[in-house]
This record gives sequence, C-alpha cells and structure tokens, in this order.
Amino acid sequence: MQANELLDVAMEAATKAAAIVEAAVGLQGTLTWKLKGESDFVTNVDTEAESAIIKTIKARVPDAAIVGEELSPETMIGRDGVTFVVDPLDGTTNFLHGYPEYAVSIAAMVNGEIVAGVVRNLTRPETFSAVRGGGAFVNGQRISVSHETEPYRALIGTGFPFKRHDLLEKYARQFIQVSSHTAGVRRAGSAAIDLSHVACGRFDAFWELVLAPWDIAAGLLIVREAGGVVTDLAGKEKTPSFGPVVAGNPDIQPWLLSIVTKAIDHDIDSIQ
Repeated sequence: MQANELLDVAMEAATKAAAIVEAAVGLQGTLTWKLKGESDFVTNVDTEAESAIIKTIKARVPDAAIVGEELSPETMIGRDGVTFVVDPLDGTTNFLHGYPEYAVSIAAMVNGEIVAGVVRNLTRPETFSAVRGGGAFVNGQRISVSHETEPYRALIGTGFPFKRHDLLEKYARQFIQVSSHTAGVRRAGSAAIDLSHVACGRFDAFWELVLAPWDIAAGLLIVREAGGVVTDLAGKEKTPSFGPVVAGNPDIQPWLLSIVTKAIDHDIDSIQ
C-alpha cells in the first residue's frame, strides 16, 4: 500500500478509538484502574480503544504487524513489511483525572521506515497528520515548526521521568538549566501532543528522558515533515525506540540538545 493509503487506515482507526474514549468522558469514576508500573495505569477504555484500532487495521491491511504497549510490545519495529505502532490513549492518567491533554497516536511503517502518522487530540478538535515527503497538517491545513531563534524567547515542552525515579535528579539538573535560559517550560503529560505542539510552532522545542516507541512514532514524522529535528541525547536521528527524545525547530533543537546533555554530562550513557 502507498503511504497515503496507510494514512487513511490510520485515520480511520484513530477515529474509531476516539469514539470509544470520548464516550467514556465523565465516567472516569466508574472505571477500574489497573497499575502497570510506577504511576502508570491502564483501563478498559485503553484496551477497548486498542481493540477497535486492531480490528480496523486488520480489516484493511491483514498482513500488518501491530505494536503497542498493551498488545505486542516485543514485536520488532524494524521488521520488513507494514507495521503499525499505536497508542490508543496517550495520557491515560490525564484522562482519568479529566485533565484535558490526551490523544490517540498511530504511525505506519514500511520496512522499518515511518511513512504515515496521525495524532488525534481528544480534547480539542485537532487531528495532526503527515506522510513521508508530503508535509505535516492539522485538520488538513499545512503546519510548520516555529521560526524562533533566541532561546530566551523560546517555550519548551518536557516530560518527567515518572517511571524512572532514579533519573529524577538528572532530570532536575536539566530542568534548572533549561528553565533558567528560556521563556518557560511546560509539562502536559502526553508526548504525542507535545510533539504535535512542536510541529505547529506552539512549542519551540521539547525533551523527555523516558519514552516508548508508541509514545513518539507518529510525532516523529509529524515534527520532521513540519521542518523540525528530532534526535536522541547523542544527537542521532531518533527512531521509534525506547529512550530520550529532543525535538524542536532547526535553531532551538541544537541549543536544547547542548543544554540538556551538558547538564548531565558523563551520565548520558546511563540514559540512552
């Protein structure tokens, strides 16, 4: 299938998942929270939305592999053929508390390369999308990263290493340096939305130390197609993999990368 066709599949799957999550808004108090790990929850809404995604994808691309935190996290993302990397509810804790930052994220990969991505914001009427080589869009309108060049005017997004308390001290050193040299730092709790905010220029850059492939796969493509840069802490192009992410426009991203790596200096290898 062509990239545009895979984007259509991802869009349809995201729409089905969104309907399930949106139907549960206001009913959070009746849901059963299951603890997956430290401060990490899953509910039947996550699993039902994921099931809808799987059913939609398999109906249209029967041979596709599907990778997600709740279903097959061990599947090789770099495999040959078509792979969908999905997060049916990025920001589950936000959803459970009624905090309006959560999304559906779906990326399509062909032979290990991301070719299409969708992030559907579930609390605002916004759907971010991209196909490789075709630009990035929100609700069909082309978007681009910001043109800010001065760090002191930059607004930076971040995420706390809430699953890795051993990294909090290192992260705190980074936070101090970034917040001391910029217009502000914001933490909303959904990496898919954070990367989308970078892509449309609301954030000038973003960094987080602990992320999974399904958190970022669609966002990686959307940022790059919007003219942005996304790397790991070593400055290598970020792939859908576990570990740190530093994203931003072509001017602020290198600056942010330098700041956060200098803040932890010799500790970088322990995080990558």
